[in-house]
Amino acid sequence: MEPSRDAAAGDDQLARTCEIESQLSSVVYDLSQQVQAAMENMLKMISEIDQSSTEVTEDMEKCKDSALERRKTLEEQKDHFQRAAYAILNMLNNQESG
Repeated sequence: MEPSRDAAAGDDQLARTCEIESQLSSVVYDLSQQVQAAMENMLKMISEIDQSSTEVTEDMEKCKDSALERRKTLEEQKDHFQRAAYAILNMLNNQESG
């Protein structure tokens, strides 16, 4: 090969290599932008999930407190009715004895 052809072939190969590098650089840049956007979206979703989780936990605590309060009320009513039933039974027993 002639030196001028070798130089021209080298220049062509260098130009193709530069073009490929440019294309790869562009692909990497676009991909990094997409990854960054996806990460930002995930962070937003994580924040929303965390907020929802906090609200659900607070609602569960309220329900738990409400259930405990209702249980206490029912226990008090049960005790009241048991005392009333025992009082009636005692009155009936006393009438039979007397």
